[in-house]
Amino acid sequence: MKPDTVIFDMDGLLIDSEPLWQEAANEILSEYGINLTYEQHITTTGLRTKEFLAWWFGFFKVKLENLEEAEELITNKVIEKVSQRGEGMPGVKEIFEFFSQRKFKIGLATSSPLTLVDVVVAKLNLANLISEITSAQHLTYGKPHPQVYLNCALLLKTPPTQCICFEDSFNGMIAAKAARMKCVVVPAPQQIHESRWDAADIKLSSLIDFNEQKLSLLSR
Repeated sequence: MKPDTVIFDMDGLLIDSEPLWQEAANEILSEYGINLTYEQHITTTGLRTKEFLAWWFGFFKVKLENLEEAEELITNKVIEKVSQRGEGMPGVKEIFEFFSQRKFKIGLATSSPLTLVDVVVAKLNLANLISEITSAQHLTYGKPHPQVYLNCALLLKTPPTQCICFEDSFNGMIAAKAARMKCVVVPAPQQIHESRWDAADIKLSSLIDFNEQKLSLLSR
């Protein structure tokens, strides 16, 4: 069966929010004596905030009792920053039109909390185009576990093997492939030549580059 459903990740794919997440995280982590490099941030991109914090709190031996408060502070800062400065990634409007014109069912599966999802969807004017939204915020496991993608496919009433996922993170790509879905990755420019993206079905430098030819490759 040919794919008839597309599921998008959100942060770093639809909206240029990864720098804002890093900015917010650095502001809060600095209060605990933690200063992450860009390279360190990359290793935990795609994780939920609580998992991101648990990893780095453990690495720097910060008491985990501070985790819940730090998670809330980071989330609130990100929502504020995205509301004020968040911008859509190149090609968002075009790719939603592409799939809408072809009558694809469209979903969103993200590690971010729904409070942020609402802000982004409104900012990008996508509410009328997205049929279902799932968040890994309250799931037992987040990406790279596939549950958030499987939940979205279930709501869309589509077998996972008929879904195409768009991702920008390694953890998200692994989640999509573990869900037995086709995966298109759009890595950050400084990461695009890394061999780890070879697990994806298609690799793009921008959403703008997706076209009918690429879709046909995913339909084989």
